Amino acid sequence: MTDRRGTTSPAGANGRRRSLGAARGEPRAARQPLERPAPLREAVYDVIAEMIINRELQPGEHLVENELAAHLGVSRQPVREALQRLHNEGWVDLRPALGAFVHVPTEEEADQLLSTRTLLEAESARLAAKLATPEQIERLKELQSVGEQALSDDSQVALVAANAALHAHVVEMSGNKVLAQLIAMVDRRVRWYYSPIARTRGREAWDEHALLIEMIATGNSRRAGELMRRHTERTRESYHQRRKDGEEQDAAS
Repeated sequence: MTDRRGTTSPAGANGRRRSLGAARGEPRAARQPLERPAPLREAVYDVIAEMIINRELQPGEHLVENELAAHLGVSRQPVREALQRLHNEGWVDLRPALGAFVHVPTEEEADQLLSTRTLLEAESARLAAKLATPEQIERLKELQSVGEQALSDDSQVALVAANAALHAHVVEMSGNKVLAQLIAMVDRRVRWYYSPIARTRGREAWDEHALLIEMIATGNSRRAGELMRRHTERTRESYHQRRKDGEEQDAAS
């Protein structure tokens, strides 16, 4: 983060200071200046949130206002407002005298959210199997094909988007608006946690989707709910395993 003189605060021991052009050692592609018809602060907020979700901005990374502003082609004011909102929502940590950093989720945070997601989505799959129309099932199959293509392309961003789209459609098929609202509240967090394991889950996850679609298409609500519960639990387990592996690698280095 920058002070009024435009200087950049150094990162503390708990944060990492990295240039926007040097994440993971690769240059970050330039973006087109944001469109301005919508409130600019909203557009800036959405873009930075997506950069965090897709791990373009890594957990613990130092966020410097003037670098973000230059990257997005905007002034520092909407960036400052976006960072404050992201802080209020738990995506960004603001540290006195140090600046803004991408939040590093704790094991407990991830477990609580992914466990809640399991309960909500298992119910959505059960209801979807009861109420699904032929058109909705056909759309599910189309979304499955999109995911299969993303898997073939080995695109992490496309896999995360395709996974979210398929799960969102199952929720829509449930016909339960309250359930849909509750799941929408955690959707971005789920994508954030899913992003680093999208490739790890890979073929297994999309095979699970295919079997789930089959159960929904045949109207087997009990089995559809069970499959979704197992599917989301495996995602939760994969997230924790990846985190554990990362910690062990850090300890060994």
